[in-house]
Amino acid sequence: MPDFKYQDPMPLGADTTKYYKIEGSEKFVSVVNFDGQDVLKVDPQALTVLSNTAMRDVSFLLRPAHNDQVAKILSDPEASENDKLVAMAFLRNAEISANFELPFCQDTGTATIVAKKGQQVWTGGNDAERISEGVYKTYTEENLRYSQTVALDMYNEKNTGTNLPAQIDLYATEGDAYKFLFIAKGGGSANKTMLF
Repeated sequence: MPDFKYQDPMPLGADTTKYYKIEGSEKFVSVVNFDGQDVLKVDPQALTVLSNTAMRDVSFLLRPAHNDQVAKILSDPEASENDKLVAMAFLRNAEISANFELPFCQDTGTATIVAKKGQQVWTGGNDAERISEGVYKTYTEENLRYSQTVALDMYNEKNTGTNLPAQIDLYATEGDAYKFLFIAKGGGSANKTMLF
């Protein structure tokens, strides 16, 4: 009989994303000792602040590495004039959206959050509710379109006016980290979130 060996079915590569610290966020996080082990204690309000900031950034900002890749098209000898025009349009759009007035894409999508919470992370609250509150704040305080509808009956539906409900998938994992993936998913592409 073969020995049991667990293999993560979808292992992720190294995360090379450049992150920034949300100003004032240190007040929401502390380390406490429980049963001889350090535990990361996170104030539930941190989840609201994080999801509000992340969904705002997702809607208005592109990663610098992405913009650099698009800019390389402009000097690529194999790029056609049409390629360069499209690249320039993308870069102009990125510049406009970075002013937080108009989002990068008009379809601001379904707010989709996938989170992996380590067993040594305590929040002491309803994580999905706090995350939803942050999504609510983003969509009601920023210039974003509401995409979500709810059924009123068998034949009628209504726009929620808040872009809720968000799709929130919370997973329990080992360790002392709480990892998040925030996405504004356009119609038909939500099935790719399982890859996180």
